[in-house]
Amino acid sequence: MHRRDLLKAGAAAAGILAVPANRSTGAGHAISAMPADTPAVLAGYGAADHRRRLMNIGFCQRAIRTCLRKHLVTGYLPGQCCYNLGEYPCRKPWDPDDWDEQELDRLRDHGIRLLQVHEEWNDSQRLFGGHKLAPLNPAGFRRFVDMVHRRGMKLIVYVSSGYFEKNDPDFRPEWTAKDDHPLVEIYFRYAHCSPASPGWRAYFFKHLVRILDDYGIDGVYNDLGYRQPPDVAGQPSGDQVLAFEENAGHDGALSDLLALIYAEVHRRGGVVKVHRGNVLAPKTDLTVYDYLWVGEGAKQGDRFREAVKGHVPYVVPCLDMSRATIASEDELYLHAIPYLQFPLLLAGRPFTGERAAISGIEYPPEERCFWTRHCRAIWKHYQAHPNGPFSYGWWDSVPGRPEARPTHARWLKQYLPMVEEGTWAWLEIGQSELFRQALPTDVVASAFANRELYLVLANYGQQPAQVETRDQYVAVADAAAAPKTTWRLEGRSLAILRRCVPS
Repeated sequence: MHRRDLLKAGAAAAGILAVPANRSTGAGHAISAMPADTPAVLAGYGAADHRRRLMNIGFCQRAIRTCLRKHLVTGYLPGQCCYNLGEYPCRKPWDPDDWDEQELDRLRDHGIRLLQVHEEWNDSQRLFGGHKLAPLNPAGFRRFVDMVHRRGMKLIVYVSSGYFEKNDPDFRPEWTAKDDHPLVEIYFRYAHCSPASPGWRAYFFKHLVRILDDYGIDGVYNDLGYRQPPDVAGQPSGDQVLAFEENAGHDGALSDLLALIYAEVHRRGGVVKVHRGNVLAPKTDLTVYDYLWVGEGAKQGDRFREAVKGHVPYVVPCLDMSRATIASEDELYLHAIPYLQFPLLLAGRPFTGERAAISGIEYPPEERCFWTRHCRAIWKHYQAHPNGPFSYGWWDSVPGRPEARPTHARWLKQYLPMVEEGTWAWLEIGQSELFRQALPTDVVASAFANRELYLVLANYGQQPAQVETRDQYVAVADAAAAPKTTWRLEGRSLAILRRCVPS
């Protein structure tokens, strides 16, 4: 019996330009492509607003001599979440209802403007008549898209320009390199389809265009599923055409493929988010994404921060809480905000973990598969605690983190004004006139100039540190406090300050 039939029987019984990450004078910077329908902040500017912005930019230009990178913020949507639609594999297809209406209201009010859905939107195992590049529940998915759009939010869906189910009847072995070893985890056995395969490209783009045009989505979240082709000096396998240079520093065929995907999505005014796993970014000098999601498999915040801080904006970090430990929820923002990054929120329906316990599905044993083990731990906890605390995604802890959402909302409220459209950012300031003396060893400072001038101070050390600013600032989190120039930063803490304009 096919596992689809077993399941039924059982049921019956989620662009940028590359620049060097080394410390520079700030002369080099990247300007990101602007997705459609970004907030029209500048349309509301009067002459006084423009004057204040230009004066703040000029002040920073004169005061900051060196920094890691300088960046003009355009088309940036920092409030993003991965929305769990329901379990997959599942006993029956999920179907959005009033619960989702209420959850989307909560997320809109929270400040979320971009949602991504993971693989539960599709039917990679062909359990209900779809496949990996088609919806699990077409009618229900259309309703969900409409629900998101009615609230002024965008929705992007999981696709993969590399991963495809090896047992799918559409799969062709010639799409992969001859030595490909499928990724076998939990319920899937994913082949790595080559970006150098014309056959795979033809299949992928046919379905990509259909997804974009038939369902009204706002773009894609592309999980690359990538393995570099053989060296150009080698012999291609399958139907691969080795047209590009492939080396340790450049993914030739992948760069070309991602640029074409980016163009196809942007032709429709859409958004592209790319994900390769852990701390990696595509090795390319082409414009291939609007957002880079990193963090899957990352276990330690400091190493994670150092590895991703040089990636070109806009980076959406998601430290993998299925494996990592943190001292507090604030730590996620400590590592992100000074580098023009804002963490991804996990939300939507509770992630029950039942996807690892569906009749008729073949799973690797727990001792050999982390994801089988992790999802079953979530399922066990969910059954014992049906009222929570809940987990909300693959990369969440078990049990869930009740403070994750309110902490995300608190920091997002502080973050949004300092990265409004047209902000200039100086990340990881080196030499400057902003401080009365050199910053302590473990302290990092970044500046953000728009109608206001914001200064972000992060203490990555364990001990308290003191910073003396030349001008007076107020803490954004305590706007009623008196302006001051002396700032005590507790160990492992972050502060966002707003400059008081000199009289």
